Amino acid sequence: MEGGSVYKTRSEKGECGERETMQRVMDKGVDENVHSQKLRDVYHDDNGEHESHFDDQSPIEQVALTVPTSDDPTLPVLTFRVWVIGTLACVMLMFLNTFFSYRTQPLTVSAISAQIIALPLGHFMAAVIPKQTLHLPLTGWQFSLNPGPFNMKEHVLITIFANAGVSFGGGDAYSVGAINVIKAFYNKRISFIAGLLIVITTQMLGYGWAGMLRKYLVEPAHMWWPSNLVQVSLFRTLHERDEHKGLKRIHFFLIFMIVSFAYYSLPAYLFTILTFFSWICWAFPNSVTAHQIGSGFHGLGVGATTLDWAGISSYLGSPLVTPWFSIVNIGIGFVLFLYIVIPATYWENVYSARTFPIFSSQLFTSHGQKYNTSHIMTPQFELDLGAYEKYGKLHLSTFFALSTGFGFARIAATLTHVILFNGKDIWFRSRSIMTGEGQDVHTRLMRKYPEVPQWWFLILLFGSMVLSIVVCVIWEEEVQLPWWCVLLACALAWVLTLPIGVITATTNQQPGFNVVAEFMIGYLLPGRPIANTLFKTYGKISMSHAISFLADLKLGHYMKIPPRCMYTAQLFGTIIAGTVNMSAAWWMLQSINNICDVEKLPPSSPWTCPKDRVAFDASVIWGLVGPKRLFGPLGDYKTLTWFFLLGALLPIPVWMLSKLFPKATWIGLINMPVLLGGFASMPPATPVNIASWLVVGIIFNYFVFRFHKGWWQRYNYVLSASLDAGTAFMGVLLYFSLSLHNKKLNWWGTQLDHCPLASCPTAQGIVVKGCPVF
Repeated sequence: MEGGSVYKTRSEKGECGERETMQRVMDKGVDENVHSQKLRDVYHDDNGEHESHFDDQSPIEQVALTVPTSDDPTLPVLTFRVWVIGTLACVMLMFLNTFFSYRTQPLTVSAISAQIIALPLGHFMAAVIPKQTLHLPLTGWQFSLNPGPFNMKEHVLITIFANAGVSFGGGDAYSVGAINVIKAFYNKRISFIAGLLIVITTQMLGYGWAGMLRKYLVEPAHMWWPSNLVQVSLFRTLHERDEHKGLKRIHFFLIFMIVSFAYYSLPAYLFTILTFFSWICWAFPNSVTAHQIGSGFHGLGVGATTLDWAGISSYLGSPLVTPWFSIVNIGIGFVLFLYIVIPATYWENVYSARTFPIFSSQLFTSHGQKYNTSHIMTPQFELDLGAYEKYGKLHLSTFFALSTGFGFARIAATLTHVILFNGKDIWFRSRSIMTGEGQDVHTRLMRKYPEVPQWWFLILLFGSMVLSIVVCVIWEEEVQLPWWCVLLACALAWVLTLPIGVITATTNQQPGFNVVAEFMIGYLLPGRPIANTLFKTYGKISMSHAISFLADLKLGHYMKIPPRCMYTAQLFGTIIAGTVNMSAAWWMLQSINNICDVEKLPPSSPWTCPKDRVAFDASVIWGLVGPKRLFGPLGDYKTLTWFFLLGALLPIPVWMLSKLFPKATWIGLINMPVLLGGFASMPPATPVNIASWLVVGIIFNYFVFRFHKGWWQRYNYVLSASLDAGTAFMGVLLYFSLSLHNKKLNWWGTQLDHCPLASCPTAQGIVVKGCPVF
């Protein structure tokens, strides 16, 4: 075992540090900060040069201001504490994120929660666990349960361990959504073993891509992964000596975690109307138009709000950690789309808009009724073309159709924006990677540690490909995907991971290319919805996992974690996370009656699965019915393909203005991909989710940051983590103590939204149960 907790002799110099020096210092109980400073003063490399390179900085200013340029290679890294706390954090984080992903208001428990909770646990273990060395029988290895004070490198590795296997930005694994679609929406049988293999192999494929591309996307200085700087800053904050005389950060975290824990009992159980507070509907209880405008759940959400942290952070993550310029771009896009484009197209009856609800991700018939996909499927879950022609064409709400169209525009805008604003830099950086240039002090410091052999990653990559093909061969009837489609999906992921990785590493944006995979397989295998979902899982989603792994690899790079320690933690973390993710999902799918079925669930049920509902609708649109019958020459929405051209053109005037007026720096902050992404999470997000997120983001990242910067720097990220943790713990407690035993409240305050007419159509002659007929 590497990392300082297991070694053959105490005088041997190992991968993660000087064992003899480390053990002597730890035995004396020297403080970590004092010890590290002494080692930086005396430690020299083989050429006699000082290890720290204090006068050598990263060419990226943000990195130079945030990431330390020194390293203490003697600190133990992959210790017993890392295995224990990392495993517990990984299990807990993945279970909670899986648990909350099925809720009407999904809650993402971020890695920051694990990062902060791990700190007192690490110090506690360092204080109570005996320090004696254990000898492994029949070997020369010695094992220390407690190699000394809990240090920053252990803390970083625990966080990476806990975050292994999740999607970029947090949450559970993308691939579990495919299992949910198969079991909960299609009610189709699938083996647990097949599902588990799909989840783990998808992530391992991503890990393989990441390992093969780490030389291109991790080591170069200009591949700087902006989102990691938040983590680096927080690690330094938690481990540097706190001379502040005010409230300690850890005390602040505990206080607000308890407050959040107690408060969440209101929107989650006692007074659930706080989740969607739509006062306009109360003022006009019999007006369909007022409900359409005011409903925060099924309408435009004008004046609606949420006092539920889960409702605020469900889809865009915590607004406390999003940069101000991104909030502005998202806000502009949200307002333009939701309050100008949607009302104009709805009341002008574009695409027969008034036949359907103003805001819905459901699928409809031409008469405004919900589309029953079982009427057009064969017993083998494929399209019955004769039944489809008899039952009628599939229709989308104008909101959903335009959201898809703007998704086309967002893809094209991302490519154009990157070419115009980052093209020269990316070309230069690509040449630098090929020539070995562009390496900064952090890459040079990491040369001290043995690199992970490329064949380690190749084994994972090809082994995962083989297992994926086995799944398609053995369970062909259940997954509908021919084995050759796995190879095609892997080729697609291989082609896309590098360019999308470059975009994400330099702009902090991960373009959504779902439509590429869905379009491709939709034409190759029309009428097979489950095959479409699985192809997207192996293609696009394995690439998304690669982006997550690369981001963590860069975090380890910044914090000087030995590569082989990183490999071990990510590998085992991925296996554990994938197993927990699938097991928790399987348990919920088996134990909650009618989960995800809004037609059969009681109105107050939280288990509506909004994220998976969108994935199911996508499988029907792109897989069962197919792109040719909707967006191709046979479709009613073929004009939406022009949005590709619109998106490609939109960044051009912004780029031209930035060149004409170089002193107007605000022009360069107009980011069309982000602006067009302001509503990308709708559906399943609702207007009140985004609007409340914007309000909180503006308060903390503009007013608090500008006028109380000291408070913001000290407590902002800690507050975000405490709200996440307290909300998550109360949610789990309420489920096991009340919801699991069907203990529910039924009164005015537990009825969501109070806007029953928001989903009603307004076209003449359309009859929908519970709605007036115009």
